Amino acid sequence: MIRAMVRNDFPILRRRIHGKPFAYLDSTATTQKPEAVIQAMDEFQRKFNANVHRGIYTVSEEATALYEGARKKLADFIDAWSEREIVFTRNATEAINLVAYAWGRANVKQGDNVAVSLMEHHSNIVPWQLLTKEVGADLRVAPVNVVGEIDMKKLTDLITRRTKLVAITGMSNVLGTMPDIPRIARMAHRKGALVLVDGAQSVAHMPTDVRKLGADFLAISGHKMLGPSGIGALWARQELLEQMPPFLGGGDMIREVTLEKATWNDVPWKFEAGTPNAVGAVGLGAAVDYLQKLGMGNVHQHEQTLVAYALKKLRAIKGVTIYGPLDARKKGGVIAFNVEGVHSHDLATLLDREGAAIRSGHHCAQPLMRKFGVMATARMSFSVYTTKRDIDQAIAAIEKARKTFDS
Repeated sequence: MIRAMVRNDFPILRRRIHGKPFAYLDSTATTQKPEAVIQAMDEFQRKFNANVHRGIYTVSEEATALYEGARKKLADFIDAWSEREIVFTRNATEAINLVAYAWGRANVKQGDNVAVSLMEHHSNIVPWQLLTKEVGADLRVAPVNVVGEIDMKKLTDLITRRTKLVAITGMSNVLGTMPDIPRIARMAHRKGALVLVDGAQSVAHMPTDVRKLGADFLAISGHKMLGPSGIGALWARQELLEQMPPFLGGGDMIREVTLEKATWNDVPWKFEAGTPNAVGAVGLGAAVDYLQKLGMGNVHQHEQTLVAYALKKLRAIKGVTIYGPLDARKKGGVIAFNVEGVHSHDLATLLDREGAAIRSGHHCAQPLMRKFGVMATARMSFSVYTTKRDIDQAIAAIEKARKTFDS
């Protein structure tokens, strides 16, 4: 169970916005950071700031231990077989692009296809558009039904023996929909295809066990899970990482370099060229510690309680349209909606004046917006620090905005 006192761990939430308590409801875009994460990063900068892997002096070795310790924490967090299956990246977007460039260009050929769903974030569409266009493959898109769920029959029909990869979100950043990844993985593997999960949202909101997930790749975003920006990770089965060529060339990803050729470092360091974001990795490790202490089952339960509460409140407001499942048990901690007669940007502006921060726009999911016949939606999203009071503050502001535009 997540208690309201958790909010006290997040310094930014003590602010007042336009004289009102800060009701932060944009956690799908980025999460706020607990004091433990801020302190871990500050301590690293003050005591351990050195390049990792390269020095034999004490501070460099301490920095390396902290950096690699964060890798181990993240591996344990998702129940990976080994920390060597964790490649640090800048974010989930880079993790997906790493797979597209290093694995995709070696395995996807002319006449093959890659399958995605209509609810994907642009980060899980554009890399596959670039890849398939470059090699002469086909990008296949599974439709979404009226309640915001993937049409599983049509997805099944899309996957053939020429499908090399199925790339699916673990949780929609717009609809909150949580596809049945183990089922999709079984479908794909029967046809010989691999599965990539965009876990930018799902890893932050629910327990993630890659052994049970059945996927082959998982993209992770640090700033979505109480960690800092500029750090993320790719999890992949080690045998796949061993087979993949490097993504970037440079320092630390090599074993030996001559003017004629180079040989590569072991995984995961083969994919971590250059000076890494060690302080970001340490911050992510601290975020993992914080979430582990709360318990991801408790995090998921807390957010589903908030979703059920917010759905009930929103549905009671005249002129509100909600996109995606209306059953809180089928949603992660995000709700997209519109208010009749009020543009989502205007709504977000008016809520800001009341101290409530929500998102407005297409949420990097323009194909999905077109499916529902809108250019943009408002979106409120939750995390461990969100309370019913935050939701009440936003709901009161929405009702005030609706009355303002009705008058």
